[in-house]
Amino acid sequence: MRVLVIGGTRFIGPRVVGLLATQGHQVTVFHRGHHSTPLPPGVSELEHPAAAMPVRRIPDEVRAIQPDVVLHMIAMGEEDAEAAVAAFAGIARRIVVPSSGDVYQAYGIFMGIEAGPPVPVPLDENAAVRTVRYPYRKSDTPREALEFYYDKVFVEAAVSSRPDLPATILRLPKVYGPEDNRDLSTVYSFRHHPNWRWTHGFVDNVAAAIALAVLDDRAAGKTYNVGEASTPTIGERLRFLPDRPAQALFDKPANFEQDIVYDTSRIRRELGYREVVDERRAMVNLARLV
Repeated sequence: MRVLVIGGTRFIGPRVVGLLATQGHQVTVFHRGHHSTPLPPGVSELEHPAAAMPVRRIPDEVRAIQPDVVLHMIAMGEEDAEAAVAAFAGIARRIVVPSSGDVYQAYGIFMGIEAGPPVPVPLDENAAVRTVRYPYRKSDTPREALEFYYDKVFVEAAVSSRPDLPATILRLPKVYGPEDNRDLSTVYSFRHHPNWRWTHGFVDNVAAAIALAVLDDRAAGKTYNVGEASTPTIGERLRFLPDRPAQALFDKPANFEQDIVYDTSRIRRELGYREVVDERRAMVNLARLV
């Protein structure tokens, strides 16, 4: 299989590329060349300034690869998602896009940007999405900033717009690993809310889910939540993690009556997804490294 990866040079991306390459697939990574993460032998690279976020243009030499599947790791808003769809419709047979659980209305309620009572959890893939757009944009956010144009709701709509390019959407949890969120601040900083829950996912497990969705054509036209099978409370996590009383507390307004918990059974049932690393063991081992 020929797989084109847009972005994919840091954190989750190199792990996905490695999984695809070691299974014998022809992988090409289109990136801007600003990250020096070594890629596995046999992986082709196309470095181009157009690969900078947001990717508004796909050069002809990238389209000429004629990939079977496009994995767009860095589609962050409407414009870059539409550019990818326009470039590869009629060429690739599928596009796979990591999205985020922040598309859900529940996330907006937690942040205080959506009105209404807390939404029951766990959230399956049919749960209501946010009605308030651009969740991180402020009145003074520069137009060139990621927060200005970021909204995965628009990404999902754009990649689902063409029947001749079926999309697979993966709504990711809060990802943690050695290169990002390694201090587990998304656990420790909420220790004053021990009953609150937020679905997490170790980076190697998230990468495995993405690679699985790329390779399995049964994922065409589907949306999947990704993350741990069962989400503990913050208090339950802290009971098995090393104590860290000095870590800064989360101090922004939020509605902690709204849990952020995803039902991840669909990808397990339909694609046979299983964690490659036990989530609890991964979190404990990472906490011991800090």
